[in-house]
Amino acid sequence: MSAALPTPSLAALGALICAITATSVFAESAEDRGPVPHVQAGTKTAEEKGQAKQQAESKKNDQPLSVIDWLGQQTPSAPTAKRPPKTTRSEEPPVATSAAPPHISVTPLGDGAPRRIGLVPGNVTGLTSNIWTGSEVSMLTARIADLPDLHLPAAQALLYTVLLAEAEAPQGLARNGDTLALARVEKLMELGALDPALSLIEQAGVTTSTAHFDLWMQLSLLTGTEDRACARLMKAPHLTRDYGTRIFCSARTGYWENAALTFGSAQALGLLEDTQLDLFDRFLNPDYFEGAEPLRAPRRMDPMTFRLFETIGEPLPSNILPRAYAVADLRDLAGWKAQLEAAERLTRAGALPDNQLLGLYTDRQPAASGGIWDRVAALQRFETALSTGSAEAVAKTLPPAWEAMREASLEVSFAALFSEPLSTIPLAGHASRLARDVALLSPNYEAAAARVLGDAPEEQLLRAVARGETPSGPAPDAHLAAAVHDAFSNPTPRADLMEMARDEQLGMAILRLLSMLHDGASGDTSALRDALATLRALGLEDTARRAALQIVLLEQ
Repeated sequence: MSAALPTPSLAALGALICAITATSVFAESAEDRGPVPHVQAGTKTAEEKGQAKQQAESKKNDQPLSVIDWLGQQTPSAPTAKRPPKTTRSEEPPVATSAAPPHISVTPLGDGAPRRIGLVPGNVTGLTSNIWTGSEVSMLTARIADLPDLHLPAAQALLYTVLLAEAEAPQGLARNGDTLALARVEKLMELGALDPALSLIEQAGVTTSTAHFDLWMQLSLLTGTEDRACARLMKAPHLTRDYGTRIFCSARTGYWENAALTFGSAQALGLLEDTQLDLFDRFLNPDYFEGAEPLRAPRRMDPMTFRLFETIGEPLPSNILPRAYAVADLRDLAGWKAQLEAAERLTRAGALPDNQLLGLYTDRQPAASGGIWDRVAALQRFETALSTGSAEAVAKTLPPAWEAMREASLEVSFAALFSEPLSTIPLAGHASRLARDVALLSPNYEAAAARVLGDAPEEQLLRAVARGETPSGPAPDAHLAAAVHDAFSNPTPRADLMEMARDEQLGMAILRLLSMLHDGASGDTSALRDALATLRALGLEDTARRAALQIVLLEQ
């Protein structure tokens, strides 16, 4: 039995079916017949309404947002899925070979990374970068400070090579490298080599510590470049604790009020010695001391005191001061005699280029006679004769020039300057022998071995040493020459020094060899024999041969 639908329901259902059919028909006809005009107009109106809405929204966006509006626009970004980290396969073997814990390098955070300090790379010096690595820094600094004043030019050259060599820090610690750099710079300053010392301290870092800056300041005062150091100090006053430096730099940079205030504080609190207080008083207040008697020179000299005396118009002579102060006399402010004496003094220590000495020797005509003036005159006459190419003139002027250089202990510098042009002059007799000795003392000593023609024991020794060969003849009668003969004919290097070189302590071994060379040149034949044999075993052949030739020839 089925229930009949009411009449209104049937009518509604029929109307719904008709509406669906009509919609389908109208859609088909509109698609087939193209757009209807009133429909297009309706579409344009909708687009215009959309554009107007967008313009209104843009104007709205141009207005500043309130806090509430800004917060409302912030929508949390959808979380993005993160890729898991890429795992790499470990390079370690699957099975350990030992139960011991792995080696872990530990470095204090304040030390920083160690670095190589030095001006000359290893491909020039022939030394490896680990010459200090195995040594204790305290022993190195003590050994450098206690080195004797070397007089043998070959030993001086080796010392400069070691001090300027680019090398790593002792024991791989940065603070040890900084400490060793200070010791190296102080030794260069003691030798009078201020330019290399200045470059080395700047490479090591003048702001590394107060000690580094104070040493840089001392070198700057001696070389006349203190303005750079003072400019750095004015930007960072903590770099020094020295009140004298603060007073001097404040005045040099134009801050006279600060200089006067610091001077008054130092004077009231007794922070400076009376000698320096008197100097700074005259430096800051020159008008108050016009016509006053000159101050007495202090017993202890330092670069600041030396420079202050010069600044107030009372310069001190450098010939009675340590060698580093002689550099000040090389300037044009000093007289020619003072320049010559300072140049000879620095050249003897290997701290001045030979050409600079020659330039001062030939700068002008001697103003007097006796002493250094006779030496200048003899050298100028020899240079003039050498330039003419006359064998007779050279034979006449060479002996007095050589004797003058021997009196000043400048034979090796003379040889470096004149051996090459002298070798082209045909000489005979005594002049020929002197020319041979000059050639053997020069860097071209090996080529000069062919000029040693005699068969005497000493001549056979010179020929063998110059060529690096084993002497075939008997030992000479002279004690030092006999020690050289033993070192080249039966070398027995020191085992302890060879072990040090293998343990990355070549620098310490060289420092000890330099002391032994000094003792050997002074008469200790055993030390000379061991030093020469060990130098050759370590590969320092050139130093060993030059030292041997200098000892044999200059001993005469």
